[in-house]
Amino acid sequence: MAGVERRGFITGGTWCLDRNRKIDAWPREDSVGIAWGLEERGGGSACNLAIDVKRLDPTMPVETIGLVGDDDAGRKLIAEADRAGLDCRQMHVSREAPTHTTEAFISQESGQRTHISDLGAGALLTPDHFDFSGTTARVLHLGLPGIHPRMDAPWGTDANGWVSVLRAARAAGLETNLELCTVTPERLRALILPGLPHLDTLIVNDSEIGALAGIATMDGGRANADACAAASATVLERGAMRLVTVHFPEGAITVTRTGERIFVPSASVPPDAIVGPNGAGDAFAAGFLYGLHENWPLADSLWLGHAAAACSLRSAGTTDGVVSWRQCLDTARTWDRRRQPDLTKPQPDSEGTRTW
Repeated sequence: MAGVERRGFITGGTWCLDRNRKIDAWPREDSVGIAWGLEERGGGSACNLAIDVKRLDPTMPVETIGLVGDDDAGRKLIAEADRAGLDCRQMHVSREAPTHTTEAFISQESGQRTHISDLGAGALLTPDHFDFSGTTARVLHLGLPGIHPRMDAPWGTDANGWVSVLRAARAAGLETNLELCTVTPERLRALILPGLPHLDTLIVNDSEIGALAGIATMDGGRANADACAAASATVLERGAMRLVTVHFPEGAITVTRTGERIFVPSASVPPDAIVGPNGAGDAFAAGFLYGLHENWPLADSLWLGHAAAACSLRSAGTTDGVVSWRQCLDTARTWDRRRQPDLTKPQPDSEGTRTW
């Protein structure tokens, strides 16, 4: 929409019903694990980021695009979106398949999560479900390549449907960001690299950036910030992004097209405050993108991402722990930042400049 002042977000892609459970330990095959505490919540990148942004700032316009089944699970998701205050005009309902559901287990032994999904209607999502002609949003957040078979397949002359949607969004005047899914490195590169020329930002984790760049980014089981920065620079060369941001438990680093590198340590969350990691990556992306949308300095945007992710850890649901951006920052301030050296060179001021 030419000449329209753009504000807000539109999310698109994965909407699923997460069935969150705790489990004592992930069992080996042909054995038993004990699970408890079932909580049903909305999940998926389109759901999580949309609701997180609304929690950070209820005044921010947020639209969403997704496909659910004509069933109880689909109605639960639409009701959750309505309660969050999302614009749901493009929440499509399919009578051909049930709603995408995910069994999400959090191991009490390891703290790790395991997801088992029935794709349902998510397998039927195509670029035809996306219409940007009437939106006044500024930013599109799109995901998840790798679990939507029709989107993952070639579409017209494009390598896949994700490329087609990103191309259409940019033509409509939107800034674009893409959320990734944990698939094999080879699969990730095949799906994501063709879309890089149609992205404005890319926010990923340490293993994802390594897979895209073909660079080892882990050292002794922990992220190597220098390697993540090198991988980000490699990926920047292959796309049109103005920045790439990589998050990991110890912190996050942003590399810009002009060569700037900014590292900010994460919040030091007390172990007894952590309930589960589901949705923490989405919360980080929501906080960081919100800061970018509001034209905050990059260091401040990174710290809000950490603050939102830290608050997210307080609940088993993907969005329940996220509160207003001021409350997120206040909470993270009480926990302080991790005490560790900045591994990037030259060292930026990771304390930020904003007074909250």
